[in-house]
Amino acid sequence: MAARRRKAKRRSSPKSFRILNAIESYAYASILTRNFAGTSPLGMLTSGSDIRAPSSTYSGPMTFVNADNTVSLGELIQSPDLAFQALSSNVMNNWKSAFVETLAVGVSFRFGKRLLSRPINNINRNIMKPLLGSTIKI
Repeated sequence: MAARRRKAKRRSSPKSFRILNAIESYAYASILTRNFAGTSPLGMLTSGSDIRAPSSTYSGPMTFVNADNTVSLGELIQSPDLAFQALSSNVMNNWKSAFVETLAVGVSFRFGKRLLSRPINNINRNIMKPLLGSTIKI
């Protein structure tokens, strides 16, 4: 008779909000939107729409006209074909810098968290937990 297999331990999601993880996530979002959409994450959500097809007198290739060289959520909704042309153009031009910046952010947050773990634990234990409970941590 074969031995019984043990069940894997269930992993629960963390019950607290970590400020450093939110800052790291915003840094990644900022890199992606700056390099590929030409704006900040907030600008991507709130900017207006100015992307358009060229006028009928234009005789060149049918691409897009984008006065501010940014792509916003409004442009993605109003004219997705032109917005995706602009995004793909930005991706082709800026993917290398986005890759390097993403690596730099990942490495610096990893080493920064490791280097500052004692002060962060001290702040969480002595300031954040008494003030806010265990729901928000640095």
